[in-house]
Formats: sequence, structure tokens, C-alpha cells
Amino acid sequence: MLDQGAPPQDPTRTAPTSLLGGLMRRKPVERLVAEGGHGEGGTLRRSLGLWQLTMISIGATLGTGIFVVLGDAVPEAGPAVTLAFVIAGLTALFSALSYAELAGSIPVAGSSYSYAYATMGELVAWVCGWCLVLEYGVSVAAVAVGWGEYLNELLDGTIGVTIPAALSSAPGEGGIVNLPALIVVLLAMVFLLGGARESARANTIMVAVKMCALVLFCAVGFIGFKSGNYADFMPMGMAGVSAAGATLFFSYIGFDAASTAGEEAKNPKKDLPRAIMLSLIIVTALYVLVAGVAVGAWNWKKFDGSEASLAAIMNDVSGQTFWGTLLALGAVISIASVVLTVLYGQTRILFAMSRDGLVPKALGRIHPKTGAPRLNTVVVSLFCGALAALIPLGKLVDATSIGTLFAFALVNIAVIVLRVKRPELERTFKVPFGPVLPVLGFGFCAYNMFSLDSITWVVFGCWMAAGLVFYFSYGYRRSRLAVAGPES
Repeated sequence: MLDQGAPPQDPTRTAPTSLLGGLMRRKPVERLVAEGGHGEGGTLRRSLGLWQLTMISIGATLGTGIFVVLGDAVPEAGPAVTLAFVIAGLTALFSALSYAELAGSIPVAGSSYSYAYATMGELVAWVCGWCLVLEYGVSVAAVAVGWGEYLNELLDGTIGVTIPAALSSAPGEGGIVNLPALIVVLLAMVFLLGGARESARANTIMVAVKMCALVLFCAVGFIGFKSGNYADFMPMGMAGVSAAGATLFFSYIGFDAASTAGEEAKNPKKDLPRAIMLSLIIVTALYVLVAGVAVGAWNWKKFDGSEASLAAIMNDVSGQTFWGTLLALGAVISIASVVLTVLYGQTRILFAMSRDGLVPKALGRIHPKTGAPRLNTVVVSLFCGALAALIPLGKLVDATSIGTLFAFALVNIAVIVLRVKRPELERTFKVPFGPVLPVLGFGFCAYNMFSLDSITWVVFGCWMAAGLVFYFSYGYRRSRLAVAGPES
């Protein structure tokens, strides 16, 4: 049964007396936790355990980054792409430690948006939330584009036909619309409308398939392994490795997806930190292994222009199309799970922002039968589907990476701020070595951000400007804290 009660209200009715006061208003941790799960018309259902949460994070992370973006990163770094994966993984690791500490202390749906709201104030929280919209929304579109490429590989290997370029490529790449990318987003939407538990079950099955597919690739690809392919290990120098690392950071986006399920987890304080760390360890091990085998089996120069590179390597090594087709099948299923779980994360972040009044309340309305934010899911899916159908993959990947890196940098700062302001707060997980690792996490995020090209920064700047216009014209005055009062 749904709890029809409204979220707890703050008894104070004071409003900030200045613009600066309004921008700095913070939402107390206790209030964030007390409001957990409450939406318009009901509450979210707590149905997810450690296993489901870990699978959500793996499902959101393991996919297009290794199946598709690897083909873009190898020409930048050469065989040193394995080192680029390690650099991107370290960036993710430091941020994952910070996420784990905050997820155990503030187990709510808003992820880093909510963490920033409790520590650095409403304006920073809005900026973080707006970056998460970029991270999750645009990455769904990017992943969907990669799904379409492997679908064509699968169709070609099974029935000998492919979807015409006009219907499988964005306008900027010679097509009219990327129909497969739009279809996979709409399919994920259908699953999400059924509720979190049903979506988690489907995701767990798809995650198992994708892990089997990557293990299969390593087994077949190792047959064609040639140590000579590693002879010129770093042909583009460290600059190439850095550029590839920034691109490959896209491969780690999603490990924080478990934190967006904080209000649907059975035991969030303990299970969220464990799920975040477990998923990152498993994903990093698979990435390094697959990248190492791929570069060993194929000369790095052959990767240029190859989107479905893993399938092509299997065909080349085995001398037949069967294995590549089988991998394409696994990729089609596994990349679909990324779309599903990342889309889930986006809806829950907007749900939290809606509850705070920063975006329209309708996005926080919960359906009485499924316990899911139905309108929110439909709106987000249509937005992401339109991006996937009309924007090329490369543009989406870098835009996603810079938004994510910015949000992760704020999470590392939030850990330090919360320790200073609330040292007595219960923490089921603590980042070791005091503030050292969060500071390193911030530094790695900044380093990777500045490795991205100027066009990506221009896009990011325009996105942030649009977000600030929306905040000052809508969210600033409609914020619940503007009415109920900031922390007392």
C-alpha cells in the first residue's frame, strides 16, 4: 500500500533576507532523510537489496564505453589505452569513495545533487543537479546510439541485412534519424513504467549476459594475441593517453547509479556504499582485461573508424562471423541495460529536484499502482530519445564526460565540507586517509576536464548558462526552502 501522507514539513516559515542568503540556503541532512521516498501522491517502494543495487551500478556502467568508445580511444593513445583506462579508473575510484561515504550518510534519491544541497547550498546543488541532467540524460542518448551500431552488426551477421544509413544515423552523419537509438530508449521507458523491482529484475539478467559476452571476447581474442602489437606502446605520448583517459571516463559513468536508488533500497546506509565499490571493482577489472586483449589481438591503427571493434576483432581472429555475431547479440542486450539503468537514475534525480521545488512538481508525481514517477519517466525518455535520434555519438560522449566530471568534483568537496560541519553524523563508510583522497579525487576530475577540447567546454558553458537562467527564473522562488525556511 502506498503511503498517501505528504513529506514532512519544516515548521519554520522564514525566508532568506538577501539574494546571497537564498543561494546559500542548505537543506539539513535530517530533513533530506525524513523526506526520503515521498512524492506527489505517495511514496517510492523500498524493494532493492545489495545484489540489485550492485547490478544497477554495473548495468549503468558496463556497456557502450567498452563496446563502442574503445574504438575512439585507441587511435588517441595507441596500445597505452590500457593505461588510459587505469587513469580514468583512478578518477572514478577516488570519486567512488566519496560517493560511498555520502551515500551511507545521506541515503536519498538525489545522488550528488542532494549531497551538495546538504553541504554547499542551493545554488551549488542546482548546478550539480543540472550537471547530472547532462550526465544521465545525454549518456542515455550516447549509449542508445552505440546500441544501434551493434544492432546493425547483429542483423548483418544473422539475416544479411542492415538498417539503411538514413534511418540508423543522425543528420550530422549523413542520415535522417537514428531510429534504433530511439527505439531502445522507448523500450527502456516501458520497463521503467512497470516499477523499480521489475526493472531491476530485467537489468540483472542483462548484466549477466553482458559479462558473459566480454569473457567470451577475451577467450576468443586471446587466440590472436601478438605481443608485437604492444611494441610502440605510447605513440602519441602522454598527451594522447590523457586525451584518451578523458574520453574513456565515459566508460565509468554510471557507477554512482546505485546512489540514485537510495529511497528504494531496503538497507541504504549499508548497501549503497557496498554496491558502489563492488560495481567499480568488477567493471574496472573487466575494462582493463578486455582492452589489453583487444590491443594485443589487433594493431592499434586498425581501430580508427571502427565502432563495433570488439565484434570485428572476433571475426578477424576466428576467421568466421559466428563469434562476432554472438558478441553483437551480447552487446545489443548489454547496452540496452545501460539505457535502462541510466534512464532510471535520471528520473530519480529529477524526482528529488521536483520534491525540493526546483523543477515542476508534476515530475515528482508517483503512480499509485507501480510506485514509479510515471510522467517523469515519459518526459525524460522522450527527451533522451530525441537526442539519441538526432545527435552523433562523438558529440554526446564528450558532453557527458565533462558534466559528470564536474558533478564528481563537487562530491569530493562535499565529503570534506560535511566532515567539518557535521562531524557527529553517522557514517557507515568513511573515505580513508582523511581529506587526502577527496582532494586527489577533485584534482583528477579537474585534470580530466581540462584534457577535453575547447568545443566541449563551449557546449558545457552554454548548458550551464541555460541552467542558471532556469534556476533564477523558476527554481529560486519556488524552492521549498524559500517558503519553509532553510536549516535552523
